[in-house]
Amino acid sequence: MNEAIDKQSWKFPKEFWMANLMELCERAAYYGFFIVLTLYLTDIVGFSDMATAMVAGTFFACLYLLPPFVGALADKIGFKNGLMLAFSLLTVGYFFLGVFHTKTMVLFFLFVIMVGASFIKPLITGTVSKTTTEVNRARGFSLFYWVVNIGAFSGKTFVPFVRQGMGLEYVNFFSSGMSFLALLIVIFLFKNVTVTEEGQKSIKDVARALMLVFRNTRLMLLTVIVAGFWTIQHQLYATMPKYVIRMQGEAAKPEWLANVNPAVVVLFVVFITQVMKKYRAVTSMMVGMLMMPFSALAMSASPWLQELVGPSISIFGLFTMHPLTVMMIVGIAIQGLAECFISPRFLEYFSYQSPKGQEGLYLGFSHLHSFISALVGFFLSGFLLEAYCPDPKTLPEGLSQVERAAYYAEAHHIWYYFAAIGATAAVALVFFRWGTIRIDRKKEAV
Repeated sequence: MNEAIDKQSWKFPKEFWMANLMELCERAAYYGFFIVLTLYLTDIVGFSDMATAMVAGTFFACLYLLPPFVGALADKIGFKNGLMLAFSLLTVGYFFLGVFHTKTMVLFFLFVIMVGASFIKPLITGTVSKTTTEVNRARGFSLFYWVVNIGAFSGKTFVPFVRQGMGLEYVNFFSSGMSFLALLIVIFLFKNVTVTEEGQKSIKDVARALMLVFRNTRLMLLTVIVAGFWTIQHQLYATMPKYVIRMQGEAAKPEWLANVNPAVVVLFVVFITQVMKKYRAVTSMMVGMLMMPFSALAMSASPWLQELVGPSISIFGLFTMHPLTVMMIVGIAIQGLAECFISPRFLEYFSYQSPKGQEGLYLGFSHLHSFISALVGFFLSGFLLEAYCPDPKTLPEGLSQVERAAYYAEAHHIWYYFAAIGATAAVALVFFRWGTIRIDRKKEAV
């Protein structure tokens, strides 16, 4: 009997797979755009590193706070209409970011994109939750996360050819095209899903759910702790693109380095989730959190590696890499492995904390950790870039190569700050696990 249930747990209804397909298209557009957003805001629009961090960080943070509220509106207009509106907004927003480069217009169309993306998130994540059961929920979310990372990988793989071949601003047209393709699929191939009145939620219901989440002390503590992981993870978009290009030159492809993360997740997330399924969700997360400081330390280690081996490293005699590239790959790969231990199990843990029948509404706030970490991580990134790895346009004119290099001699110190954040979060999660296990055992004893 148990064997039959286990086999059945890999089967999901059609709606589950449709949700994953739409997520694949949207993530390719989004990550292709987001990996170069800070470069676009600084190099094309003219924001400083600090102003860029504030704009990009606020944009990213709101993407994780607005969806439940926008989702309440989406419930009233229906699944198909919500997706049509969302992909229309994304198509228009991305397109006009490629056309207009003034600060006011860019801020406006970033807002348009933010609203469009906010409609998609609750519809997709809620569908995954409602189309899985207690038996296969962990597997369902691991598969969902697998698809998300395939989309992220494909978008970032293509973007360097656009950025270096046509121009940075043309990346927005790529994302607009992907969103338009998804819009056509929704219009012509996707059947409408009727939302029952019982399943509809008002803005007041969403606000009440947010208050319930805030009052769940255990859940909020875990959310804040896991935000430490995401603060480091967000540096793939906040710090790494500028850091790599400023240290290695315009020929560098930080998009491909960022792809190491989804590649590792796609390869290992299902396997790791299966191996760790017999352990508590918090135990799995703890393993990942303990890995994160080593990720940041690896990314800081390129100067020492360069002192040992010189400016290039032979990879199996096939090609060579700069030490900075090698250590970035190592650090990002560690992040990817840590993510496999953390993210699917955190979503699972969050869903089990939700009241019966309100899983989708509760899961809308499962990304509060990203709201917190986006504000902290991006704002800190702007400060650290200006301090250790400044925009070349801000340096004095007429500098010699040696004088110019002096401004970047301590650029790797940026990663020490994030290693400290990761270590603090890991220790906090160890204490969280110890404390919650003790509390649960006392309750069971009573």
